Amino acid sequence: MSGVPEVTDADFAEEVLGAGLPVLVEFTADWCPPCRQMAPVLRQLAAAEEGRLKVVQLNVDRNPATTNAYKVLSMPTFMVFSDGEPLRSMVGARPGRRLREELDGVL
Repeated sequence: MSGVPEVTDADFAEEVLGAGLPVLVEFTADWCPPCRQMAPVLRQLAAAEEGRLKVVQLNVDRNPATTNAYKVLSMPTFMVFSDGEPLRSMVGARPGRRLREELDGVL
């Protein structure tokens, strides 16, 4: 999709809930223009925060169980997980600077 690893219903528990770092999950869809707009922002964030934050994507169309479990209705939705728990949810595309500011409180 964007160079950011994709997680699925099958590996969400292992890759996100069981991760040793905080994880930013972008709930995304192929048909979502704002999601595509976020691709370079997420790549830059993942590179800048390597070792402090894991960044992944979950395609809502191919992974309905996880999407429904977290009641995601709009794309893109960003959720930050730490120690298996969702800490913060943000809806909609945003500039990289704003996304970093919103993550400061949870990193």
